[in-house]
Amino acid sequence: MTSTETLIRGLADRAELADLVARHSLWIDEGRYDETDELFTEDVVVTSLRGRARGIEELVALARSGHDTFVRTLHNKSNLVIETDGDTATVRAHDLAVYVMGDRTEAIAAAIHRYEARRTEDGWRFDRLDVVPVALTEALDRAS
Repeated sequence: MTSTETLIRGLADRAELADLVARHSLWIDEGRYDETDELFTEDVVVTSLRGRARGIEELVALARSGHDTFVRTLHNKSNLVIETDGDTATVRAHDLAVYVMGDRTEAIAAAIHRYEARRTEDGWRFDRLDVVPVALTEALDRAS
């Protein structure tokens, strides 16, 4: 590949990985569990405060066990640091999430998401995710 082709491929990889992170937020917030294989590999490993999951079935069960208890969630990823190395990549992202607990209450959580990804025949997919908690509030009364 020429240096221009290498640059274009690198930029395309970064854009696809950033999009994958954004779609991960939509996946959890909108319960798009039927799209799990568009984000994660079959052998994905995820660790979080709620536990550890291996494979897509366990991942969906883990996600549902925590997020289905809320009326709504809204995750916002920022400060993405994307490193690619051929057909593998790492992505580090800050995650701020609002957990709507009822008509008048919510909680706020902050975490660092550390993704590992690999290029597949269908594009980039996450094969590992470690969620490192930073902060969590108690239930907050909604501002008027």
